[in-house]
Amino acid sequence: MAELLFPNNRNQQHAFLVVWLAIKWSPHRLVPNLQFVATQHGISRRTLERVRAKMRRLGLIDHVSRFNKAYACREGWILSGRFERSLRELAERVAGLKAQKQSSRDKDEMMLGFARDHRRSPRVTQPARSANIIEGGDL
Repeated sequence: MAELLFPNNRNQQHAFLVVWLAIKWSPHRLVPNLQFVATQHGISRRTLERVRAKMRRLGLIDHVSRFNKAYACREGWILSGRFERSLRELAERVAGLKAQKQSSRDKDEMMLGFARDHRRSPRVTQPARSANIIEGGDL
């Protein structure tokens, strides 16, 4: 999974594995300070922050506030279930798209027509703002 998320970057792959395993094997599955773990493994702060940010955006990890009573008011990083749920939902949608219905065939052909027309239509560009100011006499 590290190679999939961080292609051609061994430092980030290593940092991903360190963060993932630190959270997975920590007591209560909560790591209060990822920087401490990164320092132990020789990971730079920049690499850690980039990996942590990407993992959070993808829904692999979440930050728990110290005000969260579900985690006994402890603050730190946990493994999240959002990514797993998103993949399940994606798989269900793909399975639904594969189902054949007559009404759905008409809808698919209509969508294909829209896509074809959109592809052939000329691109509309916005005029430069400075050109409007000069032409409009706003100066």
